[in-house]
Amino acid sequence: MLDPVTRPPGSLALRCSRALLSPWSRLSLLAALLATAATAVVLYEPQRLLQAGWPPQMSGVGAVVLFGLAYGACTAAFVPRPILNLAAGALFGTQAGLAAAVAGTVLGAGISFTLGRVLGQDALRPLLRGRWLKAVDGQLSRHGFRSMLAIRLFPGVPFAAANYCAAVSRMGYAPFLLATGIGSIPNTTAYVVAGSEAGSPTSPAFLISMGFIVVSGLAAATVAWRKRHRLRATPAPAEPAEPRTLTGVGASQEP
Repeated sequence: MLDPVTRPPGSLALRCSRALLSPWSRLSLLAALLATAATAVVLYEPQRLLQAGWPPQMSGVGAVVLFGLAYGACTAAFVPRPILNLAAGALFGTQAGLAAAVAGTVLGAGISFTLGRVLGQDALRPLLRGRWLKAVDGQLSRHGFRSMLAIRLFPGVPFAAANYCAAVSRMGYAPFLLATGIGSIPNTTAYVVAGSEAGSPTSPAFLISMGFIVVSGLAAATVAWRKRHRLRATPAPAEPAEPRTLTGVGASQEP
């Protein structure tokens, strides 16, 4: 009679840990985190900062640092950056507001990039099969800094979406964060100045900042339209031909 096969101790725990750490389990965790963050945004409405203002007991450098940290967390939770930039200018003025907004932008981008890279990349990369998806992934992977700099300079691409798309690609942390910090300055400055000068809508600073926002938005729409039509005109890459097995004289036969 055969002896029963004894399973090594800890095999069940090992299988459970592998299942929990599998790519799709991590992707499910990322989806749950993002859904929770979006729900918190809807419930707490951080845009009320534009109406209620910053708590009066918080002031000085500590308030600017705290706002920068909150800014980063909010952008990772899909809060639109224009609202936060306007609030930064209205609460702290141009210089301190710009510093807090840029720091929060880089922080929020880093949080989103890390979450997407750790929890979503392994599950999503095998799904990059369409022509557009492959083209975007190849551009971000090969020309990470240049591509991300262009995305940040021209508004129109949602901030959180760009972060998670970059995380799925093979772009490195350094070019991603550096391009985010540099490329976000012009548009962020325009919104911060507009927020700080909102009480004087006829002032030159307010009019210039609003003009820059409008012009940059139109330029981004034009570039996106041209890229879209150029991508449509590009023929799809040909599938590699299957190898043929020669038979007959001079050909090796399979056993």
